[in-house]
Amino acid sequence: MRVVFMGTPEFSVPVLDALADRHQVVCVYCQPPRPAGRGKKDRPSPVQARAEALGLPVRHPVSLRTAEAQADFAALGADVAVVVAYGLILPPAILAAPAKGCLNIHASLLPRWRGAAPIHRAIMAGDAETGVCIMQMDAGLDTGPVLLRRAIPIGAGETTAELHDRLSALGAVAIIEALERLETLVPEPQPADGVTYAQKIDKAEAQVDFTKAAPEVDRQIRGLSPFPGAWVQVGAERLKLLRSRVVDGQGAPGTVLGGLTVACGSGAVDITLAQREGKRPMGADELLRGWALPDRI
Repeated sequence: MRVVFMGTPEFSVPVLDALADRHQVVCVYCQPPRPAGRGKKDRPSPVQARAEALGLPVRHPVSLRTAEAQADFAALGADVAVVVAYGLILPPAILAAPAKGCLNIHASLLPRWRGAAPIHRAIMAGDAETGVCIMQMDAGLDTGPVLLRRAIPIGAGETTAELHDRLSALGAVAIIEALERLETLVPEPQPADGVTYAQKIDKAEAQVDFTKAAPEVDRQIRGLSPFPGAWVQVGAERLKLLRSRVVDGQGAPGTVLGGLTVACGSGAVDITLAQREGKRPMGADELLRGWALPDRI
């Protein structure tokens, strides 16, 4: 098939690789390069970098609402557009241009966790499973009918980074299957029941409140790892908490029970990976070598 690929972050790269291996990717759309690093120089997105390495043409318009952008898109003569974490809303003229429509790879089991941060929200909510859906795009926010869904369990100690990578790989497999079966797959409208929205993560959510129960604190830590990173204030610096597990223990919330084990509103969490400001992530033993925590954080 003649495929237009539309994606931007690292999550989208395995999908691009899979499509380029099986189909004719006629153009790649992604977000424009953004200032990054200490020098704040424009840096291409992971998708742009990979597309250029594959020798694929790349476009990064700031909008798809202009007549020129829509005409350029239609002129590609695509059979289908595959969209995954692109970052721009597709107007009706774009949605209608490919002969077989626009397909979105969404990292949740729709209609649960429509929206921007489905992986974070699934872990933070304590969901037992998640997955990917291949969805026919319409004008709504992740509201289109589902062509294919694939579910996987969420590991008891899994972080967003780990689940992100598993879902990215699963999405690459699922879209290839969906394209192979496109003529026979029956679109299933999403049910009205069970709709939830995965709001974009607000940095204000990242500060840990140890008055909450240990399982909730653990899910917050793992769900926000590695970005933006759950944190606590320790003296004059923020300590970022990146991995944890629920353990037995009791005390006033925030009391350090030993090592990096901290009492919660009920139970305790053992912080197994953390990061001081300006330093790399470390396990508890290494982090505490030469650095004493106060009795309470």
